[in-house]
Amino acid sequence: MPLDDLIDEFLTHLRHERGRAEHTLRTYKAQLDRFVAWARERGIAAWREVTLPDLTAYLDDERRRGLAHEPAESSRRLSSESLYLEIAALRGFFRFCESEGLLPVNVAGNLSLPRRWKRLPKALTDEEIERLLAAPPTPSPSDLCDQAVLELAYASGLRLAELRSLRLEQLHLDAGFVTVIGKGNKERVVPMGRPAVAAMERYLEAGRPGLVSRRSPANVFLTRRGSPFAHTTLWLRIKRRVRLAGIERNVTPHMLRHSFATHLLEHGADLRVIQELLGHADLGTTEVYTHVAGNRLRDVHRRFHPRS
Repeated sequence: MPLDDLIDEFLTHLRHERGRAEHTLRTYKAQLDRFVAWARERGIAAWREVTLPDLTAYLDDERRRGLAHEPAESSRRLSSESLYLEIAALRGFFRFCESEGLLPVNVAGNLSLPRRWKRLPKALTDEEIERLLAAPPTPSPSDLCDQAVLELAYASGLRLAELRSLRLEQLHLDAGFVTVIGKGNKERVVPMGRPAVAAMERYLEAGRPGLVSRRSPANVFLTRRGSPFAHTTLWLRIKRRVRLAGIERNVTPHMLRHSFATHLLEHGADLRVIQELLGHADLGTTEVYTHVAGNRLRDVHRRFHPRS
């Protein structure tokens, strides 16, 4: 079977049976396509021809590969995080092919994953949040949409993909909560808070009707053309609000979600409650916020306690 065909079957499996997000599927496809290009250059035409030495040779080449957007003389190389993703994609692919009887053996089974450094999530300060959530004085329908996105992202800790795919039937504004379909199609119920409910009601009454068209789906948040947001488009809209708020540091897509979790923990919320609100399958994923909150609390103690 041609190299590309098995990749398509693997991605279909991830999408429909594992419920993986589209962003994850794009990442896996890009990683596997890179290996396919490398293999074809070496005369490997089918997955059955791939051996463990081939995989290790490929990964050695990747470790030495210069970065695409760096000058030729740059010494920067692929990060351990990127290498981790490449190995994870290969291992997942070969495991799937073996389990489905598409390949006789999983040649990637003995590939070891490099240690992943846990990066502490960065949160916005309370003052930055206030500036970011300050509503424009004469908002357009798009401004009302942006305001509702920001309020909901901070109030409920939704991922960017969850905001993009949110549908009208998932909103329960009278009761003050939203039903979220997260990773792996897992459903969770998250409170919204009064400011987020108010921003959402204003957007649905005065903003969304000015954006909706005959072809618009039931997605809550719509572009000026009445279509659902692409990942990059929604993030650029949020980045624009960051600039207008005068926040100069780089704000990443996950920082509102990180701020939601960090601020809850700093104000005494139980870690398992935060795990449930974030939709984390493993408490260990949520525990990273204890380090962030601990550092912030130590800074406050050092600045204000007379015997610090």
